[in-house]
Amino acid sequence: MTEFRRFQLDNGLKILIHEDSSTPLVAMNLLYMVGSRNEDPDHTGLAHLFEHLMFGGSENIPEFDSPLQLAGGENNAYTNNDLTDYYITIPAENIETAFWLESDRMLGLDLSEKSLEVQKRVVTEEFKQRYLNQPYGDSMLILRPLAYKVHPYRWPTIGMDIKHIEEVSLTEVGNFYNKWYSPDNAILAITGNIKTGEAMKLAEKWFGNIPATKRVQPVFTSEPIQTEARVAEVRRDVPSDLIYKAWHVGKRTDRDFYPLDLMTDVLAGGESGRLYTSLVRDKKLFSDINTYLTGDIDPGLMVVYGKLMNGVDIEHAEKEIMNLLDELLSSAISTYEMEKVKNKFEANSVMANTNIMNKATHLSLFEMIGDAGLINKEIEAYRNVTPGEVISAAQKYLVNSNCSTLYYKSIK
Repeated sequence: MTEFRRFQLDNGLKILIHEDSSTPLVAMNLLYMVGSRNEDPDHTGLAHLFEHLMFGGSENIPEFDSPLQLAGGENNAYTNNDLTDYYITIPAENIETAFWLESDRMLGLDLSEKSLEVQKRVVTEEFKQRYLNQPYGDSMLILRPLAYKVHPYRWPTIGMDIKHIEEVSLTEVGNFYNKWYSPDNAILAITGNIKTGEAMKLAEKWFGNIPATKRVQPVFTSEPIQTEARVAEVRRDVPSDLIYKAWHVGKRTDRDFYPLDLMTDVLAGGESGRLYTSLVRDKKLFSDINTYLTGDIDPGLMVVYGKLMNGVDIEHAEKEIMNLLDELLSSAISTYEMEKVKNKFEANSVMANTNIMNKATHLSLFEMIGDAGLINKEIEAYRNVTPGEVISAAQKYLVNSNCSTLYYKSIK
């Protein structure tokens, strides 16, 4: 059980505090409710660009990392479709340094032409290395717009086109910062060796005077129900063929999320998963195969992807995937399989929440999707899933008309 207190400053900043005296450290997680879904289709990649810009220094502090490192702290960040997250771990006696640094860059980031050009070069190089210049790197640049036609999930976090970052202006960057980087669009979680009263005193001191934006909440266009199968094929200079199959599923907060997540573990929970056992080990059609849920705030995707063994026909390999999924749709899941994947989730969850930073990031995320208290309810939610619910969820979503398939073929 993770006990925590919930507060909110007058400027809208939500604060979650969990005391843990067993550690000499404090973790601070600052989640901004802005991700790639909040971007203009003609100017994508800004949310991820800002993850980099936020480390470039503020109007008062030339370099973010230096004072943090002097205080014994570590930090990092990540961006996804729905949010941008910044996190710090620091010795408890130096926690005010973390409050000072995070509040300072929320209030007055150094948005200069020099800083922007430096980070544009960093991000465009990342775009090239991760998405354009490595095998299969551009797969999400193809699969996402195949599956999504109107929703902003149709582009990956890095952006739709490298030119969107290369050509972004300082004015556009400034407008994005002013719109989204404000206390009323953020959730601050503090966990570790700190008393609630001290944490609130520091929060009020360092964040209390930052003005709210009072922004109108965005309305996102719902993705229309997919009514027919979609297929795309590309040929690239890659070692072997790869196949992706993506089905539309519900939101992270939907009840179906839990049976679908357990289903992905039944299918691909390591080397004992059905996909690996049948298609890699026994039939030797794939060198690797996996599946996952995107787990987005708006309706997301369930993706199966596999790298074929050389010489295997891709249509035959796809048929074998579908045969295995059809078997799941029509037959019961054993008690043993269900208990195994539930135990795996519980073990991973308990282990993750022994770490104060994991607790801070989980509290922030769950608060964003509706209730930080979910940190204490998820194990029970998974435990309550029945084999019948897994089958029902599979039958609901894993239909051909709801599927987008990408054949990623080698030219060799």
